[in-house]
Amino acid sequence: MTVDYGLVLLAAGRGTRFGASPKLLSVLDGEPLVRHAARAALASRLGPVVVVLGAHGLAVRAALEGLDLTCIDNPAYEEGLSTSLQAGLAALPQADAILVLLADMPRIAAHHIITLAEAFRGGDPAAIVPVHAGQRGNPVLLNRRRLAADLATLTGDQGAGRLLARRTDIRELAMDAAVIQDVDTPEALAGLV
Repeated sequence: MTVDYGLVLLAAGRGTRFGASPKLLSVLDGEPLVRHAARAALASRLGPVVVVLGAHGLAVRAALEGLDLTCIDNPAYEEGLSTSLQAGLAALPQADAILVLLADMPRIAAHHIITLAEAFRGGDPAAIVPVHAGQRGNPVLLNRRRLAADLATLTGDQGAGRLLARRTDIRELAMDAAVIQDVDTPEALAGLV
């Protein structure tokens, strides 16, 4: 069975816990956080990459210049994460499996994404979710056929996590600590250096 993959990079949030400066433009290892995540998505070579922008959209778009991806604006980003996820899904109508990445997870690499995709080829779960030390993380792979109706009902500042927590047809995959390392504060960023 051939699977059409699409990758959605969520980069629309305000990052209010980080402080006044745009979190996704903070530099780690010489480049903005958002660029780390985008390069990992592209390096997986699984399918088209769509970046959903909102707060700081122009600056984040500029930070991604030169990369072979599509940036879309989510004018409703202030209504919460659900609107960004739905905008990303709408931009990839041909994809059977959507890999959803968070732009504030700079330690995610192509091998994490590829491992999720390979696990999906071996069955028909609703989602593949990485787990480290008993904690679910990101990125996640969503099976559009099984989840489309439920994903369309998401509202507010919720992603697929709450929806997946109620299901029994999720495959969990043990991975390294990168899948739970997001950057919400300057201290979290400093901890990655």
